[in-house]
Amino acid sequence: MIRTAWTILALIVGTLIFGSIALLAQLLGVAHKPGSVYEWATASWARWLLGAGGVRVVRHGGDELPDGAPRVFVANHVSAFDIPVCVAALPPYGFLAKRELQKVPLFGAAARAVGVIFIDRGNRKAAFDALDDASRQVREGRSVLVYPEGTRGDGYALRPFKKGSFVLAIGADVPIVPVVIHGTIAVNPNGTLSATPGVVHVHILPPIATVGLSYEERDRLAERVRHAMADCLRTQYGVDPAIEPPAYRAAPSVTPALAT
Repeated sequence: MIRTAWTILALIVGTLIFGSIALLAQLLGVAHKPGSVYEWATASWARWLLGAGGVRVVRHGGDELPDGAPRVFVANHVSAFDIPVCVAALPPYGFLAKRELQKVPLFGAAARAVGVIFIDRGNRKAAFDALDDASRQVREGRSVLVYPEGTRGDGYALRPFKKGSFVLAIGADVPIVPVVIHGTIAVNPNGTLSATPGVVHVHILPPIATVGLSYEERDRLAERVRHAMADCLRTQYGVDPAIEPPAYRAAPSVTPALAT
């Protein structure tokens, strides 16, 4: 209980401090660029929260990724702690997130200030417009992270992937980097406010190229990424079955609902 209360307090205070810094930078017209105050504020917020929760992040792989090269990271999603864990483990990136998070006081405004792109999952045209905006930013050199399962799950077995992240990567002509997170369920199970100290492992898998792929090949790309992540979960942690019949085979319509 004490650890949980301390972590919740750290979340509130950290968001106030680092979110306010990001908002002030935005008001002053500070540009988004490598090493900017926005990257510093995001990384500091993540370290603050992980430290309060007693969470240690162990990264596996990723050393071969070119510095500064834009890419689309896709990760499994089982806990609210996946967000600070990914910030700590991955090179700087922007987020794609569900529009509902924009309504959270201060957090929503601060998230937009540091470059989060919000997706309205109930509005198809607005969602595609957001994808176009994200694709433009990626082409200009900015990486993004997407949770293709859409929402947090209760276990590590992969759920069906939504297709927005793969459309985005194809449109921006950049590689997809599959990311597997394991350990955050023990730290903070989905649907709870509890926080328990622990070790979280983040596996950064080899990039998958999208050069030359068309929009019609998005399903095949999604399946290839899914198999890579499922194989890691199976071989490293015995998660089985990690591969379920993909929903996009049964439902061919595009629904670009992307993030947490």
